[in-house]
Amino acid sequence: MNRRTWLGRALATAGLMATAACERGVSFSERLRVSAEALTYRSQRLLIPREALAPEYDARHISPFFKPNGSIDPAAADYVVLRDGGFVDYRLEVTGLVERPLSLSLAELRARPARTQITKHDCVEGWTAIGQWTGVRLETLLDEAGLRPEARYIVFHCFDALTQTEDGPRYYESIDLIDARHPQTILAYDMNGGVLGVPNGAPLRLRVERQLGYKHAKYIRRIEAVDSFADLQGGKGGYWPDRGYEWYAGI
Repeated sequence: MNRRTWLGRALATAGLMATAACERGVSFSERLRVSAEALTYRSQRLLIPREALAPEYDARHISPFFKPNGSIDPAAADYVVLRDGGFVDYRLEVTGLVERPLSLSLAELRARPARTQITKHDCVEGWTAIGQWTGVRLETLLDEAGLRPEARYIVFHCFDALTQTEDGPRYYESIDLIDARHPQTILAYDMNGGVLGVPNGAPLRLRVERQLGYKHAKYIRRIEAVDSFADLQGGKGGYWPDRGYEWYAGI
């Protein structure tokens, strides 16, 4: 694809998203933000190979302190019961647009091929930290479940309750299938050589190394394959995107 064709397609995508925002009656600044996000998303997808790896580091580079951020101890009753029981009864559900829904214990997740990587976490607040993560590749689970052809996104439903009502909305995040199948996208159960702790997302957290930190969902309870975000809370694919952050936070 030549540069002129690429630029034309990228600008067209941005224009379409801006038009859609306009039709929803949002402000000019919001339309501009949507356009810029669309251009960034399409540019990165066109210019960066799908399996290009985020930098990985040696053990000597691991940060002495990896800052827990955001929610660090969910108070939802179902999470507290699992936490107090050492997550023995925890099960990860893989549902939605899949042929074979899964329900897996931590022991079953650990029995699958594991990947260990030492990577840098870039927070939107401006701080960084390097940590070692071990977990199962997300692609492994998606292949076991068998994605249906109409699936376009993978949604991570978390234990974090957004209200004091247990049956109220929970924290959630999502990525597209390119990031979902990336070699470094894992569901981590270990950190820095030990079991993942509660402040950093136990029993299971997402590591999607080519995205900013707020995309790395913690306290995962269920994974869902969907074709759109229309029926998910604010409709923009994540707790922070629903509140004005970019859905695609590629770096």
